[in-house]
Amino acid sequence: MKEIEVHELKKVKLRSPVMIEGLPGVGNVGKLVAEHLVRELKAEKIIDIYSYHFPPQVFVEKNGLVRLVRNEIYAWQSDKLDLLILVGDYQSVTNEGHYKLAETFLDIAEKYGVSKLFTLGGYGVGHFVEKQRVIGAANDESLVEEMKKYGVEFREEEPGGGIIGAAGLLLGLGKMRGIKAVCLMGVTSGYLVDPKSAQAVLKVLCNALGLQVDMRALEERAREMERVIERLKEIERAQATELSEELKYIR
Repeated sequence: MKEIEVHELKKVKLRSPVMIEGLPGVGNVGKLVAEHLVRELKAEKIIDIYSYHFPPQVFVEKNGLVRLVRNEIYAWQSDKLDLLILVGDYQSVTNEGHYKLAETFLDIAEKYGVSKLFTLGGYGVGHFVEKQRVIGAANDESLVEEMKKYGVEFREEEPGGGIIGAAGLLLGLGKMRGIKAVCLMGVTSGYLVDPKSAQAVLKVLCNALGLQVDMRALEERAREMERVIERLKEIERAQATELSEELKYIR
């Protein structure tokens, strides 16, 4: 196996497509959004990407057969908009792999004449989030002004630690190639998979692209997760009360 293998499954002609990256990350926000788009738009898979920079494992599928972990690119076309959607099982487990895979994704973007690139992710804040917000970062000033119109917040030096992985590297390396790119990050606790944060990012993305997508499946997952979070909060409150009572007894 080569370091990175790109298997083209089908040749398609696209008109200045927009590329969307939604690989696993904080809260799996970007992954949820990208996979939801693939399902709802019935996008067609055109590329499989394999690499030994992914975790050393295979998945066992329903029929008992195995497959290597991979990233995938789907294509979708309409009269007004063409899309390339990057999804996958994992990101690289090595620093070198992150750079090499990002360069591979950008090679594919250039091949298809991508006009704009959106990377999607979560912005972990370490506590449960009551109000949904989308934080942005871009490699071109015009995109900052454009995304502000859709309610995206741009803050100096936020995220404080920068943007790790494909969501960040595609912006930095994309700028070197002249590809305009913006990262949309849903604010999330970072503790759990967060479909509610993904829903907020999806709304911004759809508004920016003039795209209409049924969000009911994601909304239902968000409601289910809200019930889980509420239960966790109840446990936290009960534990805090119990600890308070113990401290009173000690005094």
